[in-house]
Amino acid sequence: MKKIYFAAFILLLGGCSGTRNMVSSSEKTISTDAKNIIVYTTADKTNLRLSITDTLQFKEFGQPVETQICVFVDPSKTFQTFMGMGGALTDASAETFFKLPKNKQQELLRAYYDTTNGIGYTLARTNIGSCDFSSGSYSYIREGDAALNTFDISHDKEFKIPLIKQAIAVANGQLTLL
Repeated sequence: MKKIYFAAFILLLGGCSGTRNMVSSSEKTISTDAKNIIVYTTADKTNLRLSITDTLQFKEFGQPVETQICVFVDPSKTFQTFMGMGGALTDASAETFFKLPKNKQQELLRAYYDTTNGIGYTLARTNIGSCDFSSGSYSYIREGDAALNTFDISHDKEFKIPLIKQAIAVANGQLTLL
């Protein structure tokens, strides 16, 4: 039997009303127009790669029976702030990115960071110095240099920093970097 790996995720983007935020952080008000759910699907051995496969709508629903799977949304209750969605920009991802042809690099950046034609990532995490996703071990300073006289980020200037700058540009400067 063949295994097919399938992943689908739902992003509550407030999509069709043209707004990307369902809850305004300054006013704590809920947009009544933001009732659509855009479903993106990625599935192995298919052409589905972060593809919009459905648009669902929130709707009133009576008391479910215990065998029904339900998600209850009460827009009058808020618990925490949603910062956004994103991924890691590590040495490995940057080095792999720059092995792609230029047109595929642009396609990838649009797919992840473009708010109109992609999934609109708003967060990115990167490493300071080498990590388990680095092609080698390195540090920004030499051991024992408390004065930081040997501080040097030249390793990151080749791949990682250019990728970060391109991602920020495609995200229209709206990419929070952790």
